[in-house]
Amino acid sequence: MYKPLVVVTGKNGQLGWELAQLKALNTFQFDFLFIDKEELDLSNPASIPAFFKQHKPQYFVNCGAYTLVDKAETERELTRAINATSVGVIAAECAAIGCTLITISTDYVFDGNGTSPYLPTQATDPLNYYGLTKQEGEQLALQNNPKTIIIRTSWVYSTHANNFVKTMLRLMKERPEIKVVGDQVGSPTYAADLAEAIIQIIEQLESGATHYGIYHFSNSGVISWYDFAVAINKIAGFNCNVLSIPTSDYPTPAKRPAYSVLDKESITKDFEIKLTDWLISLKKCIYSMGINGK
Repeated sequence: MYKPLVVVTGKNGQLGWELAQLKALNTFQFDFLFIDKEELDLSNPASIPAFFKQHKPQYFVNCGAYTLVDKAETERELTRAINATSVGVIAAECAAIGCTLITISTDYVFDGNGTSPYLPTQATDPLNYYGLTKQEGEQLALQNNPKTIIIRTSWVYSTHANNFVKTMLRLMKERPEIKVVGDQVGSPTYAADLAEAIIQIIEQLESGATHYGIYHFSNSGVISWYDFAVAINKIAGFNCNVLSIPTSDYPTPAKRPAYSVLDKESITKDFEIKLTDWLISLKKCIYSMGINGK
């Protein structure tokens, strides 16, 4: 029986890994091909057409990205190749065979000066080079393939790879006190929830949905990084003293947006996706690591 092929880049990253877990636990009406830089090197855009000659997917889910936000300020050529140029080439290759592209973007395309949730249609103005290259990737994807869905997300974490939650759990176990920025607010995203949303989008497209363009996804609720850390500390049952500090006390090479809340109404409406409260998903993630303090 014919099954559409879904190619997923970034199989060793948080989102690609969570998609692979879903595939392992469920039976879907499509096949998956999970790849990483060994199979498709996004730092070498010229290598992409050969991949599409060999594989002709119906859906291409681009979870691969250069995400080292501070290093991106100096590794500019590499960051642009992966986050922008390659996304444009992938989009063009997808368009040539009628393939739908789903590519993941970021809240960092906004300047962080907002006071109400950013709409997908709002003007972007990145604060850092990583955000700039993700913005360029969005533009190239939309220009090169009309069947493109961009999903901007924020504060992604999971049980896999490096992320804020795992870093906090390690530091809280090791130290009696930690300091966390309290004046940057946004919404966390449990990568497992985003993976489920992507599957739901593909299923809806397979059932005849024709929605394309830019969408936003995160868990529901608005918190600061400090609030996030306090919740991690409590759920894990640690007695670490968590202190709130201003961004000015924690300088980084790349500027971070102060306000990163995304408006998610269009994704819930067009694809019937239900959002989970950030605290529920955080507990699920921490408990699944075998940590159950409180």
